[in-house]
Order: sequence, then C-alpha cells, then structure tokens
Amino acid sequence: MLRTIRTICLSLPEVTERPSHGTPTFFVRDKKAFVYAWMEGHHGNHFPHLWCAAEPGVQEILLEAEPDTFFRPPYLGPRGWVGVRLDRGIGRDEIAELCQDAYRVIAPRKLVDELESRDG
Repeated sequence: MLRTIRTICLSLPEVTERPSHGTPTFFVRDKKAFVYAWMEGHHGNHFPHLWCAAEPGVQEILLEAEPDTFFRPPYLGPRGWVGVRLDRGIGRDEIAELCQDAYRVIAPRKLVDELESRDG
C-alpha cells in the first residue's frame, strides 16, 4: 500500500518525500506537508492510515458519509485534515483522489494549474 501511495504522491508536481514525525510524509516543494502515511498506525489508532489535507467542510462530509473509513486525526484534525483508514477496502482510485485533493489544498496555484493542465 505504501508503494501505491508513494507512486500517487510523487507523480504530482514538485513533490518530495521524507520522514516527518517518524513516518513517510509528502511535501510540496519540500516545505509543506499534504499527506502523512502512518502504515503502522499512530497515536492510539492501531491501523494503517493516512492524514490528508482537506478543503474546509470536507472532513465533516466524509466523516458523516463513511465513519468506518474516515476519522478526525489528532493534531491536524482541528485544521480540517482527514484521517483515512487503509484497512477498510478503500481503492487505489479513491486514495489517488484524496491525495490529489490534499495536494490542491497545499500547493501554490501555479502547481495546481500545472496538475490540472497535465490531467486535462
């Protein structure tokens, strides 16, 4: 699963990966994190999961729609980030969409435009 997440995130413009807080983390221009991959779990959540940046209001929508898959992560949850359980059968396409949406929240407009023009 980490290989899939890595492939998705590193395909986005100017993304790098490095450990942060002990877990693989994906950054825009090596500065701002947009996805944390907690493959061994973290902070009492003993299951593989992601923390993804999200637009305002998205966290509430996802938690209400699929509470078994999505959760409010510690630390970044109050800022609207979304926790995504990876042990609930979530598919590659949905993971890609969540990671791309997280990227769009954090990346500067120029890079988002580059992504949009590339994806058509």
